[in-house]
Amino acid sequence: MNSIYSGEHHWPRMIALVDMNAFFASIEQLDRPEWRGRPLGVTNGRTGTCIITASYEARAYGIGTGMRVREARALAPDFIQVPARPYRYAQVSSSIMAALESITPDIEIFSVDEAFLDLTACQKLYRCPVEVVARKIKHCVFEASGLLCSVGVSGDKTTAKWAAKQQKPNGLTIVEPWQAAERLASVPVTELCGISTGIGRFLAQHGVYLCGDMKQIPISVLAGRFGNLGRRIWLMAQGLDPEPLRREVKPPKTIGHGKVMPPDTRDRQEVDRYLMHMCEKVATRLRRHQLQAGVFSFGLNTRRGWVSRKLKTVHPTADSDPLIALARFFLEHWWDGVGVHQVHVAALDPHPQASQGELFAPDHARRDQVLTVMDAVNQRYGEFALCRAPLVKRSDMPNVIAPSWKPSGHRNTLEP
Repeated sequence: MNSIYSGEHHWPRMIALVDMNAFFASIEQLDRPEWRGRPLGVTNGRTGTCIITASYEARAYGIGTGMRVREARALAPDFIQVPARPYRYAQVSSSIMAALESITPDIEIFSVDEAFLDLTACQKLYRCPVEVVARKIKHCVFEASGLLCSVGVSGDKTTAKWAAKQQKPNGLTIVEPWQAAERLASVPVTELCGISTGIGRFLAQHGVYLCGDMKQIPISVLAGRFGNLGRRIWLMAQGLDPEPLRREVKPPKTIGHGKVMPPDTRDRQEVDRYLMHMCEKVATRLRRHQLQAGVFSFGLNTRRGWVSRKLKTVHPTADSDPLIALARFFLEHWWDGVGVHQVHVAALDPHPQASQGELFAPDHARRDQVLTVMDAVNQRYGEFALCRAPLVKRSDMPNVIAPSWKPSGHRNTLEP
């Protein structure tokens, strides 16, 4: 605990993970003091039925993420349902991430409520116990947001993330690099970030249940099955995760949007409107980041499961017109009228817009001008201030923050 930033105690790597405590719920309690100390859960709009996150007071009753509101009220009669305010959460997150740059410029925004800080190069600058710097981080977050956080510090990203979970809420856990393998030895491998249940089953087939079991199998076994990820997993379990911080946002593999509908919706016009809404959002986001795509997926989540298809446009596009045409083709040929409760549209091959138009493509100059004006109006006055007539009656459920949300670039799904 008292290692210092100098001399023989210099860490080869020093990584901190900041993890906010019940982030969305804590913001609601911050803004509404009368809700502090009371069980509440955030849902997607007032009509949302599924809890996105719950306050710690609600968690004490056994209420958690994914639970239905009716179940939560059965456990806690005074449970408070709070409609999500994603733009407020994004604002607070951005303030926190900006403030953390006063600690170190080497930051990876991992999600809307988590960030890795690489403190390796700061050791000579701070020259104080690790715990003191960790508390500086916690104070920095509180000054920027008025919220508490948990911090884990270790010599690699995986161990730091695991450490941050150990004393929530408002915790601080330090695992010195030379103690990491011993501290992780009795931890189930599936508790480490990035080890899914599928990978967990593969490891169990080879007798690996705890992190300490990992060194009993050759690294080549995991490398042969999972490639470089397998090699990383073998090292992660021993407190040796080599993964660097990644400040840059990789080019998108997909650009997609989905929306929950009233359960068992069978009205063709209503399903069409929801798909049109998602087509507009996908196309707008493509244009915002100077991208286009030629392959799109359309999906309906029904009471019988997902119905989905991949369809192609004639030419790569960022215009909603051909997307909406494909969505209607999809409805006509693959939806049999069964009740729908969720829709999804995604561009599957987003890539930079061509600087030169297609040789045999029609001239879309006028349409491009219309889209540019429409985007400028909506950027200034709010999403869909200017829109197609059917979308005036679109769903009033708010946008959501994707787990991979970032304050800038294509991962910012909340830009107007």
